[in-house]
Amino acid sequence: MGKDLLFPDYIFESSWEVCNKVGGIYTVLSTRAKTLQEKLNDHIIFIGPDCWKDKNNPYFIEDPSLFADWVEDTANQGLSIKVGRWDVPGKPIAVLVDFTPYFTEKNEIYGRLWELYQVDSLHAYGDYDEASMFSYAAGLVVESFYLYYLNQDTKVVYHANEWMTGLGLLYIRHRLPQIATVFTTHATSIGRSIAGNNKPLYDYLFAYNGDQMARELNMESKHSIEKQTAKYVDCFTTVSDITARECLELLDKPVDVVLPNGFENNFVPKGATFTAKRKAARKHLIHIANCLLGTDLDDEVLIVSTSGRYEFRNKGVDVYIEAMNRLLRDKNLKKQVLAFIEVPGWVGEPRKDLVDRMNSGKKFDTPLEVPMITHWLHNMSHDNVLGMLKFLNMLNRKDDKVKLIFLPCYLTGDDGVINMTYYDVVLGNDLCIYPSYYEPWGYTPLEAIAFKVPCITTDLAGFGQWANKERGGESRLEDGVKVIHRTDYNYSEVADAIKDTVSEYSAYDKTQIAKARSNADKLSKKALWSHFITYYYEAYDIALRKAMDRMAAREE
Repeated sequence: MGKDLLFPDYIFESSWEVCNKVGGIYTVLSTRAKTLQEKLNDHIIFIGPDCWKDKNNPYFIEDPSLFADWVEDTANQGLSIKVGRWDVPGKPIAVLVDFTPYFTEKNEIYGRLWELYQVDSLHAYGDYDEASMFSYAAGLVVESFYLYYLNQDTKVVYHANEWMTGLGLLYIRHRLPQIATVFTTHATSIGRSIAGNNKPLYDYLFAYNGDQMARELNMESKHSIEKQTAKYVDCFTTVSDITARECLELLDKPVDVVLPNGFENNFVPKGATFTAKRKAARKHLIHIANCLLGTDLDDEVLIVSTSGRYEFRNKGVDVYIEAMNRLLRDKNLKKQVLAFIEVPGWVGEPRKDLVDRMNSGKKFDTPLEVPMITHWLHNMSHDNVLGMLKFLNMLNRKDDKVKLIFLPCYLTGDDGVINMTYYDVVLGNDLCIYPSYYEPWGYTPLEAIAFKVPCITTDLAGFGQWANKERGGESRLEDGVKVIHRTDYNYSEVADAIKDTVSEYSAYDKTQIAKARSNADKLSKKALWSHFITYYYEAYDIALRKAMDRMAAREE
């Protein structure tokens, strides 16, 4: 990078997930916040939806002293906002805006959007209106702040994340053309939809027409706002090379910069604390399994898991189960395997029979009824995981060398059975497995290796491609990450490759395990924000130069 990059005086960044933890974008923004806050010192301002209204928002600390004059002014304009700090490392300023008043104006807003930028909102349904009204409100917040405090001499960047924030970006583009704009799609809405509808995405990517597929899959409005935002933004970005290809083919726009997702590893315990937490996690997971299964597993058992959103095919939950089923009959498996699926389903209540056993202090030699799950579900008979286990006759029999247990709840520490947070659980693993079919980046494998847990992923995940690039070839298990080649059609080969890798790991001696764990840790440190933030600086530079050129052209 040259030293002459233009850098903003102010950055406004909007996302549905600012102070609102619903998915992976929360992790992207909240971990990157510290690096930008250190660089900009309160000149980075995040804008999110005020979803909590009068209830206490656990991610937000309101501070009435921040911009008190401006807040009073916004109230006179009819804007309803809360200003404070996002309760994450760095404590950046956050503005939460109430977007509900704009629903009454939505037809006029959509009409103007069509006239100015040809965005088709006619077929909107579901969360489109809610996201768009928030996006519009976020645009009003930036406009108001800019007019109150800033001027033409201030270099300002507005960074919008995902299709949900496109409308606000286009509003800023029209009203304040001097503001430089950056748009990041973390996954194209139409690409995710194609994959989620069990259509082959990758082999046919060159042949798909994004507009046509949007019509076919009833995604026209989301696709339209995403495509037009990508077209008119100053700097269009995405999170991985694989999604960049998707953008080119489905949105008809090449990205200007790829912004890989970094992280801060301050959540990883050190030294003796790490060792103690790992020991405690293993002990607890084995205790849960023994109570549920009526077994006597000990610390020699190989603990593996998969986790993420409940996207049965996209996240590779199906192929993970298939691999564990094949592992049952693998002659080379040297240890018993305790496999977990940590994916939140339609969870009902914790199993009282399991909790009673766990609290009894006794040992049991008979399994509980349905010994594959820790919590009852509202849809026991229609759940994909339980359905596949039943189809494959995987019933966790006593003699089975592989036992598979479904933890269908968010691991927030208060679920009634596990009662540990996800990070406290994950470091108890020997191996984590994320065989994704559709994964623009993939935080789960990155988090796993940060805890020195080697993992398996695929080259259809942005993270998997990055690991291969760092390795300079195909990344192997001893490197800390095993990257399996995955296509639209090689499901069976992927299942076999996972089975073989787990079997191989079960035969590792202490030296080989220590090497794989050490290499996992080293690789994770290459993905820290201190390395990846430079890509953002490049994006800001591109956007600021475009905005300057635009304003210069207007003056001529």
